[in-house]
Amino acid sequence: MAIAKMSVAELERFLHAEFPQAFSGGDISIESADGTSCLLRQRYGEQMLRPGGTISGPTLMALADFAMYVVLLSAIGPIGLAVTTNLNINFLRKGAPGQDVLAAARLLKLGKRLAVGEVNLLTGTSPDPIAHVTSTYSIPNT
Repeated sequence: MAIAKMSVAELERFLHAEFPQAFSGGDISIESADGTSCLLRQRYGEQMLRPGGTISGPTLMALADFAMYVVLLSAIGPIGLAVTTNLNINFLRKGAPGQDVLAAARLLKLGKRLAVGEVNLLTGTSPDPIAHVTSTYSIPNT
C-alpha cells in the first residue's frame, strides 16, 4: 500500500490556496485520501440538474476530474501543475436529484510522468455507479 504524501487536511489547505475556483465553494468535501484512493462528496444543489431533472454530465465530469486530481496529489504531494490529458466517461444510469454525489477514485498506475486512474460516481444508497470514468494525468518534472 502506498503512503500518502498529503493528508486530507493538507490537501484541503493546498486546494483552498491553489485551486479555489474548484474547491472553495464549500459544496465539495474530501472524505478520505490515502495515496491510492480517495472519496469526495459533492453536496446536492439544484445547479447540478439538467433539464429533465437528472444530474448533469458536466457536474459529473468535473467532480470525477477533481477526484482524480485529489487522489494524485495524495500520492505525489503538492504538485499543482499536474494536468488531465485524457478523461473518458460512461454514463450508466440517471443520477437522481436531491442526493449528494460521491466520487470514489483510485489510481491504477502511477509512473514518473503519467498517472492512470478510475472514478465511480454514486448517489444515494445504491452500490451501482451512475457513471464510470477513466482518466490520465500528466505529471510535470519536479
